[in-house]
Amino acid sequence: MLFQFISYLYSFLINLIDIYRLLLVVYFLMSWLPGAYQSSIGRLLTRICEPYVGFFRRFVPPIGMISLAGLVALFALSFIKMGLAPVFNILVNLLSQLGLL
Repeated sequence: MLFQFISYLYSFLINLIDIYRLLLVVYFLMSWLPGAYQSSIGRLLTRICEPYVGFFRRFVPPIGMISLAGLVALFALSFIKMGLAPVFNILVNLLSQLGLL
C-alpha cells in the first residue's frame, strides 16, 4: 500500500514537472508574438511561470538583448526531474529496510 503511494507520488511529480516545462516553453514562445502577454492566456501563463523564471533572472545576466534565464530554468527543471528517481529509490530502500514496505 505504501509502495503504491510512493509510486503514484513519483509519477505525479514527474508529470507535474513535464506539464510545467511545457507551460514554460509556451510562455517563452509567446515573447515572439506581439501582444501575446496581454491576452488572457498570456496573463495566466505570466502568473504561473514568471515567479519561477524571475528567480533565475536575478542570477543569470542577459547577453545583449537575449535573456538566458529561461533556458537555465528549463535545465534546472530537467535536473530536478532526473534527481527525483534517486531520491525515491533511496526512500524505497530505506522504508524496505525498516520493514515498512
